[in-house]
Amino acid sequence: MLWVKAFHIVFVVSWFAGLFYLPRIFVNLAMVPAGSTAERERLLLMAGKLYRFVTPIGALAVGFGFWLWLGYDFSGGWLHAKTALVAGLVAYHFYCGRLLREFVAGSNANNHVWFRFFNEVPVLALVAVCILAVVKPF
Repeated sequence: MLWVKAFHIVFVVSWFAGLFYLPRIFVNLAMVPAGSTAERERLLLMAGKLYRFVTPIGALAVGFGFWLWLGYDFSGGWLHAKTALVAGLVAYHFYCGRLLREFVAGSNANNHVWFRFFNEVPVLALVAVCILAVVKPF
C-alpha cells in the first residue's frame, strides 16, 4: 500500500500544479487587449494543453485515493469532510474546462480580478485537505 500512497501523493501534487496554474492563465487571458490575437491564441493553446494534461492526472489522483480508502478502510468525520473537498475540487476542475471553452468561444464574462479570486480556491482547499488528512481533527 505504500506504493499506492506514493503514487497518490505524486498525482495529487501534479494535479494541484495544474489547478494552480490554469486559472492563472485565465487571469492573463482576461487581460489580453482586444487586438492582440497572437497573445490570445498562445494563451489558449497553453491552457488547452494544460487542461488536457492534468485531467487524467486528476483522475489518477482520485483513483489512487479511492484505492487507499478501500485498502486502509478509513473512517471518521475527517474523511467525509476530505471527500467533500475532493468532490469540490473535481467540480472546480471541470468548471475550469467550461471557462476554457468560454474563452475559446469568445464568450468569457469574467474580468481578471474575478479570476484572481477564483485562482485562490485550490490553495484554500489544499490547506484544508492537508489538515484533515494529517491531523484528523474529528
